[in-house]
Amino acid sequence: MDDAGAPTRLRSLASWQAGRVATIGARLTATRMPLEARSDFAILAALTEFGALSQADLGRRLGLDRANVNGIVTRLERDGLVHRSPDAGDRRRLLLTPTDAGSARLAELEHLATEVQGELLAPLEADEREQLRTLLDKVLDAHPAQPA
Repeated sequence: MDDAGAPTRLRSLASWQAGRVATIGARLTATRMPLEARSDFAILAALTEFGALSQADLGRRLGLDRANVNGIVTRLERDGLVHRSPDAGDRRRLLLTPTDAGSARLAELEHLATEVQGELLAPLEADEREQLRTLLDKVLDAHPAQPA
């Protein structure tokens, strides 16, 4: 659908606008980051920001299914990007941490994500970009996280 030709009643819906922007953002992201890289970015960013987490905690924080998290983490561990170690408080539970290679991979992916954001938000001035992020954060904070 050509967005410019969409009816005003449709274009006036924030949910429609957000969906269209999400679609454009996903397409731009896909040109620079394959699906695997996007999941790597999410997992590595969460581990870097929040510290050691279990797979279940990662899934809850990111809204990902446990089976999907397991597959991603298994691949990341195989590639030397994360390390699993027993939780000192509960030896049955494994905690994940990024390796040095994982931190380097996160930096590469963050650079690509920043390029995408620059392209997506090019029509906006710097202060408008920040205002948009602030408003979207406010909306997201008001609604409980949903699994993907």
